[in-house]
Amino acid sequence: METVTAVKKISVKELARKVLNHDDLFIIDARNTDDFDDWKIEGENVEIINEPYFDLLEGVDPIADKLPKNKVIYVICAKGGSSEFVAQQIAEAGFTDVYSIEGGMKAWSEHLEPIRVGSLKNGGAIYQFVRIGKGCLSYLVESNGEAVLIDTSRMLEPYESFLKEHNLKLKFVLDTHLHADHISGGRKIAEKLGAVYYLPPKDASEVTFDYQPIHDGSEYKVGETKITAVYSPGHTIGSTSFIVDDQYLLIGDILFIDSIGRPDLAGKAEDWVGDLRNTLYNRYTKLADNLLVLPAHYMSIKEMSEDGSISEKLGVLYQKNHGLKIMNEDEFRKTVTENLPPQPNSYQEIRQTNMGKITPDEQQREMEIGPNRW
Repeated sequence: METVTAVKKISVKELARKVLNHDDLFIIDARNTDDFDDWKIEGENVEIINEPYFDLLEGVDPIADKLPKNKVIYVICAKGGSSEFVAQQIAEAGFTDVYSIEGGMKAWSEHLEPIRVGSLKNGGAIYQFVRIGKGCLSYLVESNGEAVLIDTSRMLEPYESFLKEHNLKLKFVLDTHLHADHISGGRKIAEKLGAVYYLPPKDASEVTFDYQPIHDGSEYKVGETKITAVYSPGHTIGSTSFIVDDQYLLIGDILFIDSIGRPDLAGKAEDWVGDLRNTLYNRYTKLADNLLVLPAHYMSIKEMSEDGSISEKLGVLYQKNHGLKIMNEDEFRKTVTENLPPQPNSYQEIRQTNMGKITPDEQQREMEIGPNRW
């Protein structure tokens, strides 16, 4: 009887730690080439090649000369099934260290990795939850046994596990704006854990659920830490930033490390571009340069610090971010409204979901799948 080589597996959590630790990784992506070209695993020391599953049904001869003899080989596909077959083929060809990545790119898209950003003045800390496969960033601020979540993703288990592990009581849940690229888990986790959910009212004119409004200057006390809301429209008309402990600026999707926000996801680019410019070139210039900016997205792995977090001082961004150096108003308007990247997948359905107008279940994963569009 022919012996079938057992396939070793690795979770996306383990893989994410390797990427964030800058480990040397060799990955074979067995999805269709169009899918691979659109969106793939990236990392500072990641070498990745694409060879569709259907080209490897008869064996690994098509990629034999590309396979390293002295490295671990990781194989990924869309959901985790095809990668097992390909990994087995590679193992049977004599490569001993071969792993199939469990859950494939769908699982990779959903993984959240908590990273400690820094301490708070009166005790406690702020954590950034990095959604490495999607480019989304969410936050947890904890102080004296209490916590607040900001821009929560729909995957609630990582937040719940963190709260339980650190013995924290969730007090508030805040969204900087009505999101269009991912489904917010803010309202759901607030209801589940008995917290209060807040949303900027100018973004909530069509929502179908109860919420507490966020106003310019609103303050939220979590343990010994104060969080202050700063109205900062432009990405959406209600976009609001949060100053935490006079040290951190949680900025939503208005400003990023290497770019600025886009005003078009509600079909209001021409209307909101002026608000965006006013926020970036007026409101934020009045804030302290030493505030550490913590955005809701990042563009590429190059923006990561050594520990995997995404941040930069506000003053540094005004020196280096090209989007903050367009002094001519007409040029700014043209740049922001005419040079936009593709819009996020299913962004209209995601907005409707975040308004409570539709309640997709199985489709949520598919709605969010794909590359970061910022």
